[in-house]
Amino acid sequence: MTTNPSIVYALAPLPGLSLETVARRSGLHPDVVRKFVALGLLDARREASGRLRFAQSAPLDLARMERLRVGLSLNYASLGVVVDLLDRISRLETALRRSGTGSDQPPWT
Repeated sequence: MTTNPSIVYALAPLPGLSLETVARRSGLHPDVVRKFVALGLLDARREASGRLRFAQSAPLDLARMERLRVGLSLNYASLGVVVDLLDRISRLETALRRSGTGSDQPPWT
């Protein structure tokens, strides 16, 4: 028998934020939040009851993606690519600063 690893059977409510909280804090409608999850742009865990639970950073992540989407007129496919690239640049800049070989320029991300 195979199980779905995205469903968690918990005796107590899962930690994290509810869909309603994430939607309110990010300024987006819950249906839009669900769309980001369905497209794989936002991670969420699903309780056995079917309710979504999100990381504490989800509202900020969503707000950032929505600003990029609207500000740059990106479709959802290109939004995923842009977010991945910006995250990679940020990690590389952090690694350069830690190694002491970074440039004198401030990070642009």
